[in-house]
Amino acid sequence: MTSFELKARAYAKALDWGVPRLRRVALRNLELAGLDHADRIADGVFLSVGRIMASVARFPAITRGNVHEWIRYDGLENFTAAQAKGKGVLVATAHLGNWELSAFSHALMTAPMHIVVRPLDNKRLDDWVERRRGLSGNHIIHKQDAAREILRALARGDAVGILIDQNTTPAEGIFIEFFGREACAGTAFVKFAHHTGAAVVPGYALWSEDEKRYILRFDPEIEMSGDVQNDTQSVHSALEGVIREHPDQWLWLHRRWKTRPPGEPNLY
Repeated sequence: MTSFELKARAYAKALDWGVPRLRRVALRNLELAGLDHADRIADGVFLSVGRIMASVARFPAITRGNVHEWIRYDGLENFTAAQAKGKGVLVATAHLGNWELSAFSHALMTAPMHIVVRPLDNKRLDDWVERRRGLSGNHIIHKQDAAREILRALARGDAVGILIDQNTTPAEGIFIEFFGREACAGTAFVKFAHHTGAAVVPGYALWSEDEKRYILRFDPEIEMSGDVQNDTQSVHSALEGVIREHPDQWLWLHRRWKTRPPGEPNLY
């Protein structure tokens, strides 16, 4: 076993043992999603997070010369075709696989992009992570003042990566179907696409156990209809499909179905 895998497993075990509520949330989410083998999937989730932590610690040592030891592309033509349209690219990504390495490595292998982030609650940890995020040349956009910077980036024809998968409030989102249950999803992502004409391309860095490295996968562009409800559902249906392929790499530790339609009880 490599030193990377050993460290990933150590981080995973520390997180699992140190914050026991996370496993409880994961098991409840997997029950709500109707997936079998919940304990095995949850074990994989913690290991997936451990790999993220171990890889972020290695960012200063990842360069254009060795990045391919960590990751390779699948479907880069989907991204380049979308960017060639000249109206910018909105990369629909999620807390799936290694979302930190995906943007970091794309900057080294192709070109820097803009990534929208929410500051971590621990400021010292947030400062540490943010310094590493910028080492490959990516431009950090903080979520609290994101709209203007996102629009400017898309107007220049740049790519912007946005995590679309977390629970939100009814004031910021709408209810869509996700794993057979209503989930509140933010609408800002598709509204940016409607306003700018930017292409929407799903992108995820997924761990390959066979290759012992990640695969940065860009799926075909999702055509926007102009209808907020339909388009928000479309991007989340695409995300659900990938999660079902790799259930142990999605962040089931987040209370995804926390916001409920009026009159429905709390699921947690």
